[in-house]
Amino acid sequence: MTQVLPAGSLDGKVALVTGSSRGIGADTVRYFAEAGADVVINFRNKAPRAEKLANELRALGRRVLVVGADLTDPASVSGMFDQVRAEFGRLDVLVLNASGGMESGVAEDYALVLNRDAQVNVLQAAEQLMGEGARVVFVTSHQAHFIRTTPTMPEYEPVAKSKRAGEDALRELIPGLADKGIGFIVVSGDMIEGTITATLLERANPGAIAGRRESAGKLYNVSEFAAEVAQAAVDPVPADNTRLIGDTSDFIPE
Repeated sequence: MTQVLPAGSLDGKVALVTGSSRGIGADTVRYFAEAGADVVINFRNKAPRAEKLANELRALGRRVLVVGADLTDPASVSGMFDQVRAEFGRLDVLVLNASGGMESGVAEDYALVLNRDAQVNVLQAAEQLMGEGARVVFVTSHQAHFIRTTPTMPEYEPVAKSKRAGEDALRELIPGLADKGIGFIVVSGDMIEGTITATLLERANPGAIAGRRESAGKLYNVSEFAAEVAQAAVDPVPADNTRLIGDTSDFIPE
């Protein structure tokens, strides 16, 4: 057991992490289950991987719901939350982890549809199941969070801009969430070693990751960053609703 959060700290809670069949999402959902939460694993096309993780977490004595859903399809999102409602009747933690836009063969506006429109739609659907004390965490990167003041690699720019647009759209919902007692926090990290995005960036721009590692001094790996995301679900919400992970000295705040 990795035990990132205090044992029992999420007893009786239900947590859903989007894009949690692998990578940061999978580790985050694992940390929640280890802390006592029942969990929802969401995937788009990695069903066997999601089921394998689910069985691992059920062995901890947790209830686990596995739901395949395309977050860019409102009907699919609606169906996912119908299943959550039927299984658990509530949701205490929502981690908006799934993102993309660097895949080949997707529509020109795909990054914006997934990283902005889908994020807002997922939160608004989830909100119906969330009450006082619930928490929403949006996962982003420094390259996206600071894109308006600090340029990024051209290969990543469309994704960075779409993720910042998503962050802005979600932040507009904070007052309404606060009225219901729902906390909202943005977790922004540097490039993460071993993620799909890092792999695609490296392919498009060889040496990009090594260069960033040298500049930052250290890059977090998947499990280290996931631990910060999980922690954000239980720690008090910062006044600016933002948790910056790792070195930000190369980025200019707005």
